[in-house]
Amino acid sequence: MAESTDKTPRLTRKGQATRERILQAATDLIAAHGVAGTSTEDVRKAAGVSGSQLYHYFDSRQALIRAVITRQADAPPVPGQPMMGPLDSFDALRAWADAAIERQEQNEGRGECTLGSLAAELSATDEESREDLCRGFLRWQALLHDGLLAMRDRGELRADADLTELSFALLTALQGGTLLNQTMRDARPLRAAMNAALSYVRSFALTEDVRQRS
Repeated sequence: MAESTDKTPRLTRKGQATRERILQAATDLIAAHGVAGTSTEDVRKAAGVSGSQLYHYFDSRQALIRAVITRQADAPPVPGQPMMGPLDSFDALRAWADAAIERQEQNEGRGECTLGSLAAELSATDEESREDLCRGFLRWQALLHDGLLAMRDRGELRADADLTELSFALLTALQGGTLLNQTMRDARPLRAAMNAALSYVRSFALTEDVRQRS
């Protein structure tokens, strides 16, 4: 799990709700305007809080951006979709890929505040944010790795399957395909990338007769 990047003290229920409202406002604004186009004043107005309230929860713009990164790292890999249970079967991986494609088709390739969009804007210029983003991506990669490990343990994948490589292939297909989709406003690149990654994973599947002999 991505580690906390801000020093927020223990909050009351009301305080937690206010902090979440600020984070949601920042997330929505970044989705619409990018990090560079989102100021703390924009966030303050959108969240309906005072300047002192905002800086009570986030002592700087950088702290707010890092908190948004952590929030998005804790979100499901497909925006707007809950985790569909462990990604530990070919059917589950297919459903995950289909959900990602459907999300982009419904969104018509419009920008969202995701780890991918944040990484595209921040990774080359902000080392602290890059490290936070890296932890978030590794969290998602670990979810995929754990699912593939369960498949291998059940004898559905060959023992020589490199689970680290396969999980990165799936994650890279999602991120790279989404970037092309949002640039081209066309879901075909994402569909092609996800299909190719799933086919690569399936190339390590054990056939039923081999599974029965093992």
